[in-house]
Amino acid sequence: MSRDKSAKSVRPNASGGSIVNPANVLTATRLLLIPLLVWTIIGAQWLMAAITITLAIATDVYDGKLARHYNSASPLGGFFDHGTDALLVSSSAWALAQTGLIHPWLWPFIGLAFAQYALDSKILLGRVLRTSKLGKYNGIGYYALACTAIGSQTLAVLFQTPLQHWPVLQQCLQWLDRGVALAAWLLLASTILSMGERGIHLLRTDPQDH
Repeated sequence: MSRDKSAKSVRPNASGGSIVNPANVLTATRLLLIPLLVWTIIGAQWLMAAITITLAIATDVYDGKLARHYNSASPLGGFFDHGTDALLVSSSAWALAQTGLIHPWLWPFIGLAFAQYALDSKILLGRVLRTSKLGKYNGIGYYALACTAIGSQTLAVLFQTPLQHWPVLQQCLQWLDRGVALAAWLLLASTILSMGERGIHLLRTDPQDH
């Protein structure tokens, strides 16, 4: 993908520790928030969508902190964390596409990029996920896209009456929506570029190193 979170990198615990730990519980909470986020976006419940994605981001921030604090990081935990992020942002992109705010091509490529990311890192063999700078930036971009799109619609709902008297503000939100649509295309291009970059790196790397 997807989201290469080198900023959240922790030193993996060789033993892996218990699967049930505070960090993984937070990640599981984020996973459970995904259906609610999709439902609120499709149903145009923008305020609830804004609250939901805020909670999801909070769990994303603090699961890494807890993993470092309890030294509970493991390849499986890293895969669970990154996989949940990939599912959240791809599901958000799908839901936003259903509302017409962005194009429908981004969400499947997020999933494909994460699948490539996991397979290249040999996660099923217990390896740590191998990060890349472009992948990290794309991951941030996916979250930023969802937050901006939801935030714009939330502001339009909250300030519906003032917007009727201030056409300049309404126009600003319309421009923001156009920016979101454009950003989705740019993210698609950068995702494809990231996949190509990772594929080239894989071809140039000695298979014994994988």
